[in-house]
Amino acid sequence: MKTVLLLLDGIGDRSYPVLGYRTPLQAAETPNLDRLAALGGSGLYHAAHCGQCLPSEAAHYLLFGYHLSDFPGRGLLEAVGEGVPFEKDDVLCLAHFAEVKWKQGVPFLVHGRDHIEGNRGEIGMLMRAITPFEAEGVLFELHQTRRNDAILVLRGAVSPFVSDSDPIVLERPVAAVLPLLGNPEYHAASRTAGAMNRYLAQCHEVLTHHEMNQKRREQGRTPANFLVTQRCGRRVKAVPFGEQWGLRGMVIASGSVYAGIAHELGLDFFRVKDTEDPGVDLQGRIRLALEDDSHDFIHVHTKVPDEASHKGDPEKKRDAISRLDRGLVDLVTVMEQGENILLVVTADHSTPSDSVLIHSGEPVPLCFVGKCVRRDAVSKYDEVNCSRGCLGFLRREELMYMILNYSDRSSLLGHCIGPVQRPYVPFDYDPFRENGP
Repeated sequence: MKTVLLLLDGIGDRSYPVLGYRTPLQAAETPNLDRLAALGGSGLYHAAHCGQCLPSEAAHYLLFGYHLSDFPGRGLLEAVGEGVPFEKDDVLCLAHFAEVKWKQGVPFLVHGRDHIEGNRGEIGMLMRAITPFEAEGVLFELHQTRRNDAILVLRGAVSPFVSDSDPIVLERPVAAVLPLLGNPEYHAASRTAGAMNRYLAQCHEVLTHHEMNQKRREQGRTPANFLVTQRCGRRVKAVPFGEQWGLRGMVIASGSVYAGIAHELGLDFFRVKDTEDPGVDLQGRIRLALEDDSHDFIHVHTKVPDEASHKGDPEKKRDAISRLDRGLVDLVTVMEQGENILLVVTADHSTPSDSVLIHSGEPVPLCFVGKCVRRDAVSKYDEVNCSRGCLGFLRREELMYMILNYSDRSSLLGHCIGPVQRPYVPFDYDPFRENGP
């Protein structure tokens, strides 16, 4: 039985007066999602702990059944997905330009990543002006990945256990980079933090006096006068997904971070493009998953709900979800026909449409559809109705355990074939031989 995990990134939300105190998902026209809910069993899901606000990359590691000790950081995942060169002991973090204004000797964030004007070439010229740089034996290399996005590579006796400089929320002060308390590499982390602070100060000095920024100020445009950083990480060798769960896996997605996740966890990756029609995009991805016969587990991803949330308008998110739902027609038809497919529909996290929070900690709706799945009375796929379903509330790796269960792949606890206890029944074990192994 093939499993298709349809992940609607950030579809969970909060209730808003403008939507009659409904969430955007509740208010959207979703006949196909509702039909899938009616065909199976529903519940709620959180990849960690209720109230914990998860970034997509960490949520994916957790929902794929890994622990945060396996997590290498967003910077590394983006670097892998973008093809940024680095060595195995390097530290990598996200970086982008911002505008700051100083108040009593402290830089306050007044314009973030998306408000820095300029095309890729113009922004790239500024990035090249501040790389490479070396301080305290740490070499800094800045690699532009998108218009105002970059990966900062730190090389030398460095540690990923340092804090972020980017406060994310406007009108807050840029933070000093500090070693994380209780980290196992305190001396290296202290050196790394000190070197990063020197680098950021040097970047500000260069950017402030760069002729391009001087022209921008003269033209009344926002100057890119500070480089902010966040989410440092370093490569961690994790057990491959196939070995962990006994499934040949693939990810179908458009974002580089998902390419990085797939690479680091040993899943195949199929990169797709986003267009102006999210329903058509999703329909194409689902067809790829349905037609594939070389994988047991296919993760189909769309970023549309999350991106709509970040525009700060619940009505726009409602409309985006409605357009997305139109791409599920083929999937509904296949599941109504009772094909040998286990379908899981959920999200990695909730994303509020009106909040200072980037992501929020509410659980997300969950639906399983397949021949082995209990059916309940839920006929509407949303955050409230799914809570009434027979699946209850799943957390963390419980999602993967239920996938094994409903695809009839689970191993009986305590039954061990081969030298390692697995949650699935293995087929590649050593058979008994008359003359011994």
